[in-house]
Amino acid sequence: MEKHELKRSLGLIDATSLVAGSMIGSGIFLVTSAMARDVGSAAWILVLWFITGLLTMSAALSYGELAGMMPNAGGQFVYIQRAYGKLVSFLYGWTVFTVIQTGVIAAVAVAFANYTAVFFPVLEQKIFTYESFVFTNKQILAILSIFLLTYINTRGVQNGKIIQLVFTSAKLIALFALIILGLYVGLQSDVLSQNFANLWEAKKTVNHEGTLEISFLSGVALLGVMGATIINPLFSSDAWNNVTFIAGEIKDPKRNIPRSLFLGTLIVTIIYLLANVAYLSLLPLNGSPDGATVMERGIMFASEDRVGAAAASVIMGNVGVLVMAGLIMVSTFGCNSGLILSGGRLFYAMAQDGLFFKKAGELNDKEVPARALWVQGIWASLLCVTGKYGDLLTYATFASLLFYMLTIGGLFILRKREPDAERPYKALGYPFIPLLYILITASICTALLIYDTRNTGLGLGIVALGVPVYYLFLKKKS
Repeated sequence: MEKHELKRSLGLIDATSLVAGSMIGSGIFLVTSAMARDVGSAAWILVLWFITGLLTMSAALSYGELAGMMPNAGGQFVYIQRAYGKLVSFLYGWTVFTVIQTGVIAAVAVAFANYTAVFFPVLEQKIFTYESFVFTNKQILAILSIFLLTYINTRGVQNGKIIQLVFTSAKLIALFALIILGLYVGLQSDVLSQNFANLWEAKKTVNHEGTLEISFLSGVALLGVMGATIINPLFSSDAWNNVTFIAGEIKDPKRNIPRSLFLGTLIVTIIYLLANVAYLSLLPLNGSPDGATVMERGIMFASEDRVGAAAASVIMGNVGVLVMAGLIMVSTFGCNSGLILSGGRLFYAMAQDGLFFKKAGELNDKEVPARALWVQGIWASLLCVTGKYGDLLTYATFASLLFYMLTIGGLFILRKREPDAERPYKALGYPFIPLLYILITASICTALLIYDTRNTGLGLGIVALGVPVYYLFLKKKS
């Protein structure tokens, strides 16, 4: 029987495209609206995006050292196993499968369907309702998009590579156009100066059926709200680590993975900051939920939180809404292609280790883990039906942060345990930058536990549920 193995066919540009493409989905076009309601200050919004960028880049630089040491398929799963052992690595892989990777795939697919409905209103049609549960044509489209991208990725890594390059290039060009046009149009008005009039005045705005309840924030209350709402930009910046999952298919991974992590996160951080400056140049921060126009609703109450669409309509009128809907369709479709491509490699690595379904550890005749990809696609499709976008965001991001902290903590363990191990690249600013990342992220997780106890508690429950599942796999393996 012919033996199939992973082929190293992806270069630095491909890897960087995967990092940036997996990060840029729908979040940048939506979450600033929720952030505006939470902190109510242009300066604090930009600070939160800046902190997110620094956190993401510092984590990526720390992962670069681990990637250089362990240039194998599975990435973060492999790093955690070497530092902490099989149980902890399984809990990571289990959480990635149940909610982190599949939850983000589902959330992005639902966002793709939501914006496709702008062009095809028939997608809004309800098929089945039961109490609060609603099943619509949009969910069918979300599931179909996952199945299509899964099928394409089972036909070889080159197919996934082409889709990733084309769609990442398209959305980067479109985002830069939005930023340049937005700044050009916006800076001819006084909107930006008005938004910066009370630069650091933070306030939380809650809409109670048209009546606004405003609470001014300072001190501990401000820090707590910032710690909770930073989950929005963190979600928008997540999935940068996906490139480590496909390390087995990257040329010269000891050099190219650290470089792609740095370049990809840097590019996205700059784009996200500039996009938010463009929003603040075009739209007033404050507004009314009953406003008739995008200017009256402002960033805070952009229709369905579609702040990107509202900004585009200021630039191009009504056609701007359609242009933005098309851009987000491209962005989310390309994002999910990268997520689906990389996630299957993690589950393949787990199966090779006897910690996932055995068949998921096999490659097809195109040298890709097709069964692992299909298992991932089926579970993500179920989440499209059962999960709400906001809940999926919280589960996935909170769980991701826990394991990011754990993985970077592994740097300290491996430096002490294996001082002579080959390290082609060493984490920048060690030990201070990795330690600062852990402290800040721990503070954010604490704030989330306090301010969103239900969803974050469920996230912890999902991780804990992996313990008995781990022992079931061990029993089966023995």
